[in-house]
Amino acid sequence: MSETVKLVSPVDGSIYIERPLATTGEIAGAVAAGKAAQSDWAHVSIAERGKLCLAALEALLAMGEEIVPELAWQMGRPVRYGGEMGGVEERARYMVELAETALKDVVPAPKTGFTRYVKRVPVGLVLVIAPWNYPFLTAINTIIPALMAGNAVILKHAAQTLLVGERFQKAFDAAGLPKGLFQNIVLSHGQTEALLGSGDIDHINFTGSVAGGRAIERAAAGTFATMGLELGGKDPALVRADADLDYAIANLVDGAFFNSGQCCCGIERIYVHESVYDRFVDGFVELTNQYVLGNPLEEATTLGPMAQARFADWVREQTGEALRKGAKAMIDTSKYDLDKPGSPYIAPQVLTHVDHQMSVMREESFGPVVGIMKVHGDEDALPLMNDSPYGLTASIWTSDAEAAAAIGDRVETGTVFMNRCDYVDPGLVWTGVKDTGKGGALSSIGYEHLTRPKSYHLKTAL
Repeated sequence: MSETVKLVSPVDGSIYIERPLATTGEIAGAVAAGKAAQSDWAHVSIAERGKLCLAALEALLAMGEEIVPELAWQMGRPVRYGGEMGGVEERARYMVELAETALKDVVPAPKTGFTRYVKRVPVGLVLVIAPWNYPFLTAINTIIPALMAGNAVILKHAAQTLLVGERFQKAFDAAGLPKGLFQNIVLSHGQTEALLGSGDIDHINFTGSVAGGRAIERAAAGTFATMGLELGGKDPALVRADADLDYAIANLVDGAFFNSGQCCCGIERIYVHESVYDRFVDGFVELTNQYVLGNPLEEATTLGPMAQARFADWVREQTGEALRKGAKAMIDTSKYDLDKPGSPYIAPQVLTHVDHQMSVMREESFGPVVGIMKVHGDEDALPLMNDSPYGLTASIWTSDAEAAAAIGDRVETGTVFMNRCDYVDPGLVWTGVKDTGKGGALSSIGYEHLTRPKSYHLKTAL
């Protein structure tokens, strides 16, 4: 009997689905089929590629009602928040529409007697290793532009969201995509490492932990495959004295606790100007206390379980360490019956009296806890915002756009937000610095990472 992957639901601890791992022959077959399909696909017009990708998008959108409860069972997101399809549609359509422009030849200034240009040609076979926290959105960031650029795609989805990979496969099959061009396969870590080291993969996209990113780099060492890595995050927010407090509070509470805090660009630490600190904390705590922790399949639930109990226990450990070092817990978690050690259900927590000697202010939590720290001004906040091994996004809450841009110039991050957070704009490159990773997805820059330049230097015959 072949080995299987078991998906344990955070809802009740049951085995929700079980799937067999791909065999060695199936993996080799997927690689061969992908390479064969890509060879032909590279010569298909961008317009025709777009028609098929949009057809697949429509097929995926049609599954929306089924996807919502599936996600709740798989990774715990409350059904009231839907199945990511709004963002999937926005990003997919944008990248399809952008392709003609982004993939145009680069033509230098005319030179007498020569025709010169640079083509953007597909890299070949792209492996997408997708995470469970936003399983459709993170995958679509690479899948659609990879296909539009003329590549073939193999998707290895997280064990926690196996059905997402199957949904993608059904959508592309329904659209009539050439056989082998998109393939979803179930792999173990060992099988994934072997595939990465085989030399058969031309580009790797991975979203996950820093440790996972390092394992990817080690496995692919010497193959010269290009890669995009989106790893950890510890995204800060700065609330200036001139911020619209009610607006900032509403958005930062959501940015901290949506998806049980399991967001790559979620808010994990907040620095507030001393003149508005008390009012901000009071409003933040009041709104946080309105969250309803419970079964994600119930419409009243606004905070579901974390994807796995060990993730929740890490947040409890971080919180406990902060409290031992002098932090103050602003939320009374005793009213949340489901919140207990060893359970994936964990209450939201707001910590004050925090400092950067505490893990919760420097190391990724990826859960429903946030620290709020008083600062004297921008110059006080900036070193703190940069005092982390990560750099994905940073948000600045202010009525002064010029000041926000100036502060943003000094923050070590991939994206600077003003008066918003926890959002991915497909028109802007999604990237990070430091241990958050390398490469970039979305926008025209995303296409540059999924193609290689090929120069043509044609001299007129004498």
